[in-house]
Amino acid sequence: MFAMLLEQPRRAEERPLVAAEIAAPVPGPGQLRVRVSCCGLCHTDLHTVEGELRIPRLPLVPGHQVVGVVDARGAGVSRVKEGDRVGVAWLHSTDGSCGFCRRGEENLCDHARFTGLDANGGYAEAMVVGEDFCYPLPPGFSDEHAAPLLCAGIIGYRSYRLSGVARSDRLGLYGFGASAHIVLQFARHLGNEVYVFTRAEGHRELARRLGAAWVGDAREQPPALLDAAIIFAPAGALVPEALRVTRKGGTVALAGITMSAIPPLDYALLYHERGLRTVANSTRQDAREFLELAAAVPVRTEVQCFALAEANEALVALKHSRIAGAGVLQVAR
Repeated sequence: MFAMLLEQPRRAEERPLVAAEIAAPVPGPGQLRVRVSCCGLCHTDLHTVEGELRIPRLPLVPGHQVVGVVDARGAGVSRVKEGDRVGVAWLHSTDGSCGFCRRGEENLCDHARFTGLDANGGYAEAMVVGEDFCYPLPPGFSDEHAAPLLCAGIIGYRSYRLSGVARSDRLGLYGFGASAHIVLQFARHLGNEVYVFTRAEGHRELARRLGAAWVGDAREQPPALLDAAIIFAPAGALVPEALRVTRKGGTVALAGITMSAIPPLDYALLYHERGLRTVANSTRQDAREFLELAAAVPVRTEVQCFALAEANEALVALKHSRIAGAGVLQVAR
């Protein structure tokens, strides 16, 4: 089968992904094989191919926002049938027995494995996943428009929850890529007033079109203080800027898997019980709840599609903020 393979991490501009023909995977007990239709692009893919994350295996097929159809099942698979359309997300498996799993915090599992990092992902014509780690997709979404829901949407939803934002609260979003453009939609559906902080004019235009109450630069003073904020851009310099405009008792959630250094903070920015917390991965319950919410809103993802063979070019466009909304690789040929 055709795949875009990472053999050695390098800068995206150096085209680190190699077109290759590799053997189609065979599902083991409890697993199913997904014939991939499309795969969303994520900044975590970029961090992977550029070597910013520890990569447990090489060569590796990246990609963890996978949409496709089940075409083979291993022994013991009972709930998912061949021909079912499913989505595969970042969380590929957990041990189910560590203290975190027992507390319902499987996103922090000591032995978690992740799609497109520990296991081959969706930049290929097929992949395997455990039956318990794939999701039925809402029928109202095409394959291309469903793909960004599977990480951008799910991690955006978890970040929203962990920010503590309540209905009618004022929410700030820093960076306006795939996650933020989804969060803006369901946050407005839930009654929030949303302020968007971004520099790119194309992103500002999209935020306004999707109903942002205010759009500006992170250094600007918004019309009112935020009740909560989510930082999606991996820029530590945004942390003091977000705290500066968050009310007493509010929370700033950091949604990225990596971030540049956070500058020294004046304690006054944290005082009065402001909170700063990171968001790590997501649980299967997050995925189920978010997909139900996305269908109810309904969320409308903005996508820019690329052929699978254009994965290197697509990652460069992602890196330089040249994608409005979410990028999606079309895999099925």
